[in-house]
Amino acid sequence: MLKRFSISLENNLLDKFDRYIKIHQYHNRSEAIRDLIRKALLKKDWQMDKQMMGVISLTFSNHHPKLQEKVTRTQRDFHHQIVSSTNIHLDHNNCIIVIVVCGKAGVVQQLANRLLALRGIRDGNLAMSSTDKALS
Repeated sequence: MLKRFSISLENNLLDKFDRYIKIHQYHNRSEAIRDLIRKALLKKDWQMDKQMMGVISLTFSNHHPKLQEKVTRTQRDFHHQIVSSTNIHLDHNNCIIVIVVCGKAGVVQQLANRLLALRGIRDGNLAMSSTDKALS
């Protein structure tokens, strides 16, 4: 069930918000506000070390010796948090690993930090979301 409420904003803040809405391609202000509220609540859940789900993505060169073994060994250390993992060969030189994770925010962050710190990882990202249905 949706509930309506109103807010008051200064003109310059509303102008900036409307530009934000346009850049992020929201259909209306309500969608943008809902998304911003969810993100704020997600950040709070993360800080409170709640159960989270997310995706870790890592890019690297195929030619870095033993990197794949180090990634696999690190994943084994966190096997309870890993739901799925896939290794995609983008071309002759480049790979991306996508790891779906679920667990306490702090533990998932530790996993991401260990993976991102491995020598040979070019870039990586942890995108987290809450398992809390209240954010739906």
